[in-house]
Amino acid sequence: MDKNINIKVKVWRQRGPEVQGAFETYDLENISQGSSFLEMLDILNEQLVRQGKEPVVFDHDCREGICGMCSLYINGHPHGPDDSITTCQLHMRRFNDGDTITIEPWRSAGFPIIRDLMVDRSAYDKIIQAGGFVSVNTGGVPDANAIPIPKANADMAMDAAACIGCGACAAACKNGSAMLFVSAKVSQLALLPQGRVEAARRAKAMVAKMDELGFGNCTNTRACEVECPKNISISNIARLNREFLAAKFKD
Repeated sequence: MDKNINIKVKVWRQRGPEVQGAFETYDLENISQGSSFLEMLDILNEQLVRQGKEPVVFDHDCREGICGMCSLYINGHPHGPDDSITTCQLHMRRFNDGDTITIEPWRSAGFPIIRDLMVDRSAYDKIIQAGGFVSVNTGGVPDANAIPIPKANADMAMDAAACIGCGACAAACKNGSAMLFVSAKVSQLALLPQGRVEAARRAKAMVAKMDELGFGNCTNTRACEVECPKNISISNIARLNREFLAAKFKD
């Protein structure tokens, strides 16, 4: 049964990308363990507003584990200590009375801080723009079974397409690598016949854009896979490497 707890939250505060930031600690009382983590932050902000202080800036949107906006580093883990969930799906029952909870923005050079806990994740959009699409004249809506696809390939493509682009993989990686994200977006198209036409150009363009935007190299520590809220497999990274090398050999 859920109960109310008293906690301390140690939050990273930073007024802008060019301003030095620091942690600030706040006391919260009578927080229901049935509350979600973001609801707890809403309560904190209401308290700060009543005290005439600036509320904590953080990203959120759907609060249903779909949009990937709730990008928070909680007690040393992207999206918090629970597995296979986003921050908005984390509940306060995961914490105990008297706990101090440390909350930080994503740790990655590819995601510069905008303010407090909000980071600029537009780098992922730029990587998608570089090649994460299929250029075809679709015409009318085709039947779902018009192009036969082996079930194993369809299942793997769907698993890769589950990536919500939240950035937890890059935040968890000691090198700040975006390889899990890029490989998932390459895989979901490389496994389907519609994506084979532009396969070589896609792999080269997306990897080049990833490097240009300041993401680090993959050294296969698997932290990305462990912290991914959608359980994206690093087998996709192997597929991306094959696609990239095949494209380079063709050149």
